[in-house]
Amino acid sequence: MAALADFEEHRKKLWAVAYRITGSVADADDALQEAWLRWQSLPEGEAVNPAAYLTTVVSRICYDQLTSARARRETYVGPWLPEPVVTAAVVVGAGPAVPTPEDQVALDESVGLALMAVLERLTPAERTAFILHDVFAVPFGDIAEVVGRTPMSVRQLASRARKRVRAEAPRRSVDRNEHQRTVEAFLSAVLGGDFETLLTTLDPDVTWCSDGGGKVTAARRPVVGSDKVARFVQGVARGLDPATMRVVLREVNGAPGLVFSDPEGGRLMVLGFTVHDGRITEVDLVANPDKLRHLDPRTLASAPAHP
Repeated sequence: MAALADFEEHRKKLWAVAYRITGSVADADDALQEAWLRWQSLPEGEAVNPAAYLTTVVSRICYDQLTSARARRETYVGPWLPEPVVTAAVVVGAGPAVPTPEDQVALDESVGLALMAVLERLTPAERTAFILHDVFAVPFGDIAEVVGRTPMSVRQLASRARKRVRAEAPRRSVDRNEHQRTVEAFLSAVLGGDFETLLTTLDPDVTWCSDGGGKVTAARRPVVGSDKVARFVQGVARGLDPATMRVVLREVNGAPGLVFSDPEGGRLMVLGFTVHDGRITEVDLVANPDKLRHLDPRTLASAPAHP
């Protein structure tokens, strides 16, 4: 049997690969479980390069998952967003949290909710090729084994995906201090009912995407424009019960975001933000309970929800 230590050494990277390919926490977990079972049945020493072998195995499992999920997502009710990854708490006014080595694998722009929504518009082969090559530097020859294409074809897949991502990726700033200050200002304006201040936190062309999946009430089309988004946000806020609803700043897909939770009612909403030049250019709200099963609203405010 292959060594357990080799699998555990690469577990976090493998999960990061799986999540980016599938956009699903549950599917990423399932992929790692399946890869572990295959690894256990592999004779010791057969995998000369455990990291490369395991990356190929996990990627192939996820590529198959993504291909089978394609038809379901085409009939999805409203905008489709990935299942959010919620990690370390963010302390208001204390500056951005310093990520631990364990969390670092999730903290880059390739895992942002808005960008992952762009990846959803790619074909499964394009998405897999782009993520493996551009994000994880996997050679084209290894990717060819995953998607069943030639290395030259994989190079072309990655190139097409790269061009589309560059053209459609949201404008964003890399300054985490700026990002956190903007999200804090947004939250303060919402909680204070300050419409004018709320407007100042939003880019004139801001887009609000709500993913309710037909399971909860949510806008089925993106809301565009600062005035429309501000009024929409105020409407959402009025529908929350201040006696039971809690809101906390948390790391959402690698950047400061917000989590609204109602432990009594079991209601949960996760908001990811894209910030550019001190203003919010996109808000992605995930409210579909099927996509939040890995989060516990009773403990979310005080403990990490996912490693």
